[in-house]
Amino acid sequence: MTTPGTPAPGRGVRGDLFDPHCPTRQLLDRIGTKWTSMAVKTLADAAPDEVRFAELRRRMPGVSQKMLSVTLRSLTRDGLVARRVEPTVPPRVFYRLTGLGLSLEAALAVLRTWAEEHMAEIERAHEAAAQEADAG
Repeated sequence: MTTPGTPAPGRGVRGDLFDPHCPTRQLLDRIGTKWTSMAVKTLADAAPDEVRFAELRRRMPGVSQKMLSVTLRSLTRDGLVARRVEPTVPPRVFYRLTGLGLSLEAALAVLRTWAEEHMAEIERAHEAAAQEADAG
């Protein structure tokens, strides 16, 4: 574990999840959402091509326009997604993953696979906990 603010070799300042003041915690909150995971996966599937907002929304069942907009804004601000606007009426907006975003996709893919493979076990644990709560 590094001391917060201590440079890591070749990387500049390194985060420390266990430091209550480290922005790593906020970053994990942002990238750990279902909408971020779905957006990154959708953009990764399209890479290296760009995807328009409406197409992203079609490929992400259940996401609202507002939530997708908030998610993409956050990913763009973090340097994970690149946004390009064509000055037409109405404007055409395109999104694609950056190199940093593509590296995040690899990590999220592992997490998605784990969740999908273990969902049945998690559901059984939920059911057992509910039965235990009802009996208690």
